Amino acid sequence: MTEIAEAWPPPAPGAAPLPRMVLAQAGLELRTLLRNGEQLVLTLIIPVLLLAAFSQEDLVSYGPGRRIDFLVPGILALAVLSTAFTSQAIATGFERRYGVLKRLGTTPLSRRGLIAAKTLTVLAVEVLQSVLIVAVALPLGWQPHGGAAAVASVILRAEATLAAANLLYLVMLGIGGVVFPLTKFPAAAQPVLRLLPAGALSTGLRSVLQYGSGLPVRDLLVLVVWAVAGIALAARFFRWE
Repeated sequence: MTEIAEAWPPPAPGAAPLPRMVLAQAGLELRTLLRNGEQLVLTLIIPVLLLAAFSQEDLVSYGPGRRIDFLVPGILALAVLSTAFTSQAIATGFERRYGVLKRLGTTPLSRRGLIAAKTLTVLAVEVLQSVLIVAVALPLGWQPHGGAAAVASVILRAEATLAAANLLYLVMLGIGGVVFPLTKFPAAAQPVLRLLPAGALSTGLRSVLQYGSGLPVRDLLVLVVWAVAGIALAARFFRWE
């Protein structure tokens, strides 16, 4: 028996490498989100319904140009907001309520590891959202301008900006240039609204996709500041319970 025992390697207890833990948690987060009907409606169904409704009905005047060319960048921005803002707030609230975060706090996964996992999950969902929205927009007559690299830069800079409540999502929907042009607001308020993450995101996407401009540096800088601040605050103040 001693010879058999010596043939097996000794146990090596300990935590898995951080990248492996982050990937495992991100996979779990993604599967949980895709199984949650409420979050699916928020992240996938609502943006598509808004695109279909506003592109066919003359509910809002968008000025010169085709309605669909104005709407698609705004709906893409809405999809990012749905995933990176409200969906995260809903998921975190339920996880804290049912003790999921408390249990995660007893594992080797750190707060930074959890935030990294949630960020990867958001990225994966945003890719799915973009594919779905483009697949719906193209048959409606949308003809995108600009390069895919510029669009990806705008979206990826915004994905890490997390919110804490559904109210903020609705506020951003109304004043972020998503379905209502910022030019509809008073001239004095427009520069301020463009400094909001939703305003910078929708403006940047629209400048690339609707007008075919290059990399929207100003809007990207605004999104970078919000993203860095959001991640720093989350890593500093996040609590397991």
